[in-house]
Amino acid sequence: MPSNWFSICNKYQSFFFALCAIVVLVLMTVSSSAGNSAGKLSVYVVNYPLKYFAERIGGEHVTVVFPAPANVDPAYWVPDVNIIAAYQQADLILLNGDGYAKWIEKATLPRSKMINTSKQFRDQYIRSEVSVTHSHGPQGEHAHEDVAFTTWLDFRLASLQAEAIASALIRKKPDTRQFFEKNLDKLKNDLLSLCSALREIVRKNPSQPLIASHPVYDYLARGYGLNLKSVHWEPNETPNTEQWVALQKLLPGHPAKWMIWEGPPKKETVERLKSLGINSLVYDPCGNAPQEVDSLQVMHRNVENLKRAFP
Repeated sequence: MPSNWFSICNKYQSFFFALCAIVVLVLMTVSSSAGNSAGKLSVYVVNYPLKYFAERIGGEHVTVVFPAPANVDPAYWVPDVNIIAAYQQADLILLNGDGYAKWIEKATLPRSKMINTSKQFRDQYIRSEVSVTHSHGPQGEHAHEDVAFTTWLDFRLASLQAEAIASALIRKKPDTRQFFEKNLDKLKNDLLSLCSALREIVRKNPSQPLIASHPVYDYLARGYGLNLKSVHWEPNETPNTEQWVALQKLLPGHPAKWMIWEGPPKKETVERLKSLGINSLVYDPCGNAPQEVDSLQVMHRNVENLKRAFP
């Protein structure tokens, strides 16, 4: 036996173990990738429209979580540390962009997982010259700042947000591209059908003055040419004297016959508005999850409600 036999054996033994380690590592990586590809994607969102879009597009390939409680406006809600930790563990985090959900700016979230669904049309964000702060509901005081954020109320922009979601899902599960794209096409058809319906309604009388009870309809007004001015009323609160006076000062230059509400207003408010010649209708922005119906059904109902103002 050669004198260097053991050294040769040791040399090849080391090489063999190193090769085995590499093979095991590769197999683990492939196995992990296969598991991610085969399993459902965990998707966390910041509002209900994004949840609806992601579920419509992702179908059985996603688990979509929208953790905001039912009694809050998700735009101003702040999650606790446990919920933020759950966001951190998600495969994707869908953001509305446009200043929506400001807690995102203060939380530490993986940038690689964050998808700003309105990024591709950020040059179309609506900015105003004033910021209004007021207090209502369990969230207390909040401000309607200089950037409007209910982008999805313009169904053309909503379809672009849906495209961004589909692209993110495809990057995570490329083998499911055709499934996602097919569902995206169906969703876009639904959204653009609503878009056409709104344009037909408003075309009857685009100059007709309207009043919004809250400054959340900027994208709706711009997208469909509504002649709309906003006050700062809450449907579940009785307007105070100052608010009634401000409305009466607005009417001579903007003689609206309809006020658009986020939710059903109080009966006494409706009656007093009628005494001023103003009727009420509900156009729900649907930022939070509705009861018993979905986003598309709410938007169809909104469109039908708006028809009343354009006979």
